[in-house]
Amino acid sequence: MADEAVAEHPAEPAAPKAKDARSPEAPRGGARGDDNAKDAPDAPGSSDASDAPDAEAAEREKERERAADRFKDRTRDPLAEEQGEEEPTDAAAATRARRSGQKLLASGRDLIGFDRSDVGRLHIGDINIGLDARRSGLSMRDGPVPEEELLRIRRTHIEPEGYVRLRRALEARRLLVLGGAPGTGRASTALALLEEVTRDGEGGRNSERVRRADPERGVRELAAQVVAGEGGRLRGTGYLLEPALDRPGTLPPDGMDLDQLASALAEQGSYAVVVVSVGSAANPLLAGRYGAICPPAPTRELVAVRLRQRLEEEHGDPVRVGGGGSARDGDGGGARDGGGRRAPNRHADRNRGGDADRDEGRDGGRDEGRTQDAHQGGDRTRDGSQDRDRGQGRRPDDDGSLSRLLERAAELREDPEVTEAVGLDDLRPAEAELFASLLAGHLLGSVGREELLSGCRGLAAVQAYEWFAGVDRALAAPPPGDGRAPVRSGTAALFHPVAFRIALAVLGGASHSAVSAAAHLLTWELSVQSDPDSTPARPLFCDDPESDLALSRARPADGPVDVAGAEVTGRLIFYRGAALPAAVLAELWDRHFPVRAPVVRWLRLLADDPRPQVSMRAAVAAGELSVRDFEHGYAELVRPLAEAPTPRRRVFAATALDQAAGHASHRRAVRKVVEDWSRHGTPALRWTAAMALGYGRSADSMDDTLDALARIGVRDDGEQLAVASLNVVRLLTLPECATVLRRLADWTGHRGEEYQDLALVSIVRLALTDVDEVLDDEPGTPLGDRGDWPLLLALAATRPELTGKLADLFWTALNTARSRDVAFDALEALLRSASRKDGREWTREGLAALLPVLTAEEHDRRRLDWLLQRMMRDQDRPLTEERARALWRLAVPARQRRSEEEESHG
Repeated sequence: MADEAVAEHPAEPAAPKAKDARSPEAPRGGARGDDNAKDAPDAPGSSDASDAPDAEAAEREKERERAADRFKDRTRDPLAEEQGEEEPTDAAAATRARRSGQKLLASGRDLIGFDRSDVGRLHIGDINIGLDARRSGLSMRDGPVPEEELLRIRRTHIEPEGYVRLRRALEARRLLVLGGAPGTGRASTALALLEEVTRDGEGGRNSERVRRADPERGVRELAAQVVAGEGGRLRGTGYLLEPALDRPGTLPPDGMDLDQLASALAEQGSYAVVVVSVGSAANPLLAGRYGAICPPAPTRELVAVRLRQRLEEEHGDPVRVGGGGSARDGDGGGARDGGGRRAPNRHADRNRGGDADRDEGRDGGRDEGRTQDAHQGGDRTRDGSQDRDRGQGRRPDDDGSLSRLLERAAELREDPEVTEAVGLDDLRPAEAELFASLLAGHLLGSVGREELLSGCRGLAAVQAYEWFAGVDRALAAPPPGDGRAPVRSGTAALFHPVAFRIALAVLGGASHSAVSAAAHLLTWELSVQSDPDSTPARPLFCDDPESDLALSRARPADGPVDVAGAEVTGRLIFYRGAALPAAVLAELWDRHFPVRAPVVRWLRLLADDPRPQVSMRAAVAAGELSVRDFEHGYAELVRPLAEAPTPRRRVFAATALDQAAGHASHRRAVRKVVEDWSRHGTPALRWTAAMALGYGRSADSMDDTLDALARIGVRDDGEQLAVASLNVVRLLTLPECATVLRRLADWTGHRGEEYQDLALVSIVRLALTDVDEVLDDEPGTPLGDRGDWPLLLALAATRPELTGKLADLFWTALNTARSRDVAFDALEALLRSASRKDGREWTREGLAALLPVLTAEEHDRRRLDWLLQRMMRDQDRPLTEERARALWRLAVPARQRRSEEEESHG
C-alpha cells in the first residue's frame, strides 16, 4: 500500500469475485508456486473466466457459499457447545488452573517410606522415635505427670511468643482455656505453665503436683473432684484437661461451668489448663475471659534446639573429628540458628538474668534458682542444677568437634534437596524431633543420604495419617453421662474438617470461597455415605475460616482469580507445605477404601463446575488418584466422564488421562486407551481422545499423535473436525511444532477434502487462538511472555526458522475459496493487534516477521492494500491513516515501496 494511497483514500478495488475456472474446493497443496492456488478467486480484481451459462455460475456460487458456511462452522470453539453461539470459553483460565494444579501435586515423593501399620513410630537407621504426640497425651488418663517428664519439659520446652502473658493469666485466674491446632505443642505449653506455677506454690514439694485429668470427664466433674479433694489430691495441684469436644453428643462447658471450676481451684490454691482444638465447638470458650490461643513454637529455633540435643545425646563427650579448633559448647540448652548464631535461650535453662523480662516485662524474681547472667558463673537449668557441660569439668577445647557438627548441621538444614524433601513450611514439635534426629543420624554416620531424604518425605505422610485415622470412630461412642440431655452433633460437624483438608488438597491455590464451598459439598457426601438414613444438617452461621486454616495447616494469600475472562484479586488458600496435597490424596486413596465412593461423587460434581479454577484442578487431582489405582480411577471417573454428553465433563476426563500419562508407570496404559478410543470409540470417546492427544503425552510420537487426530477429524464427514483442529493447534506450542507444520502442509495437498479441511481449519484457528489458551509454560518463556498474542504471531516472533512455513500455510488459507472469508477476518484481527488501544506496541514484532513473507508477491500486496483500505473505512472500528501506513511499511520493504510508487500502484 503506497503512502499516497493511504493519504488520498483511493477507491476500493473490486471485491474478490466468487467464480473461478477451478473447483472452489480443495486446494492443490500449500506451495506458492502452484498456479491453481495462486490464482485463487479471492485475489482483488480477479475475473471469472468461465463461459458457463448464468445458471451454472449461480449454482457454483451457492455451492461456494455453502462450503464457506460449513467451513466457518468448523472454526467455532468446540468447547462452547453448552453456551451461546458467540460466547467464548475461558480456555486461558482453564490452562492456568491446570498448570497450578500440576505444580501442587508434582512433588514426586515416595510417600510410603516406613511401616504404615504402625505409623505412630518411625524407624530409620538406628533411630526409633514416636511421632503422634496426641496419642501419647491421651494414653494417660487421670494420673500424675511423672517427675521425669516435668524435668524434660523444663529442659526442652521452647516458649512460644506470648508465653509470659499466658503464665500471668493462669496465675491471675487459676484457670486457662488454651486453644490451638492439634500437634502444635499446646499440651507441652500447658504442662510447662503448670510446672512453673505449681513449683513455687503450695504444691511445690508434692511429687504429684501436676496431673492429667480424664478427658472423658467434663469440667463439672473436675470441679467437684478439686473441691472434694478426691483421690488424695493435695492443695496447689495443677490439672491438665483435654476434653473430647468433637465426639457426637458432647456439649462444651459453658461460662458458668468454667466459673465454678475457677472458684474451686482458688479455694484449693490449685491451677488448671483446659486444652481444646480451635473450631466451632471450642470458639465460645476461647472467646471468654479464660480463653487464649497458644501460638506454635518458632520452627527454626525448635529444630535448632532439638538438633543440638540429639547431637549431644548421640555424640556423648565430644571427640575430635578431623582438624583442630575449639569453641565453647554454650549455655547448656542454648541452640544455634541456621547460620550458626546463638538462638534465644527459650528452652532448657530459661536463663532470665540480663534480659529477665524478655516477653513484655517478664518477672525474673520468682526464679531465684536461675542465674542472673547466662555468661557468669556457669549456666543453670530450670531446676537450678549446674549445667552438665560445666559440671563434668569439660575443657574449653573439648567440644570443638561438636561445634563443627553444629556448623555442618546448619548447612545440611539449608540443603535445597533436604528442604524439598521435607516439603513443610514449618515443623511441629514431633516433626522437629524427627527432623533433628534424622539430621543428627546423618551427621554421625548412622543414616545414609537416601534414608535421610526418605525420612524427611515421610513427615507429610505422617501428618496426613493423623488427620484421617479413626475420624468417625467417635460416631459409635455413647453420649456423655453428665446429667444433661445430649445433643447429637451430627456427622456433618464431624466430617467438615476432614472434608476441608481433602478439598484443599484438590483445589489448593483456588479462592478460599471455592475451597470452602467444595468442602461443604464433600461434607454432605461423606455424611450421606456414613449415615444414609439421615439427612445431614449443618448450621449456616457456625463456620470459622480461621479455625479451618489452623486445623488444616493452611495459609491465605492474595492473588489473581479468573472471572469471566478477566483477572481480579481474591483471597487464595494454600497448604503450608508443598508436600501436604499429595500426602493427603495418597493417604485418602490408599488406606480408606470406603471413602472412595463419596469422593468420586464429589469429583463428578466438581467436573460440572463452570469455574475453571475448580474443574481443572479437580481433573488433575482425579488423574493423580487414578495413578494410585488405575483400575478404579478408570472405571469410576475417567470412562464415565469421557462418555458424558457435556464437553466440560469430557475435558475433565481427558485432563485426568493426561495427568496419569505424566507418570512413566502409567503412560503405556493411557496411550493404549487413547489409541483404542481414536479408532473404535463412540463419538464422545473420540472427542475425549482428541482432547487428551492435544496435551502431547498420549501417543508414542508426534507423528502418531497427528495420525490419531487426523483419524478423528476426517471420520464421519468431519463431524469431529473442530475438536481435532483445536488440538492440532495446541500441539504447536510444543518443541516438535516443526513436525506439526510439516504435516499440515502435507494435508493441504491431500486428495481427501476432509484432510484439506482439517489443515485449513487448523491454520485459521492458529491465527485466532491466543497463546494463553493453549500454552502450558509459565510466564518467563518466549511464548509465555506473549500470553495475549495470537499464536501465529507469537511463533513468528519467537521461532524465526518457522516463519516461512507459517506464512505459506496462512497464504494457502487466504487463497482457498471455502476458507477465504474466515481467513481474511483472521488477517484483519492480526493487523489490528499491532498496537493496543493506548498506542503501546503489542504484536508488531510478530507482524514484522510474518507480513513480508506473506506478501512477497505483487498479487499478495494488492490484497493487503485492499484490506487496509477496507479497515480504514470501517464505520465501527476505522483504522487510522497512521496505523495503516505503519502496517503497510511493516509488510512492504522500502525498496519495493519505491518501485511501486514509480509504477503508480495504489
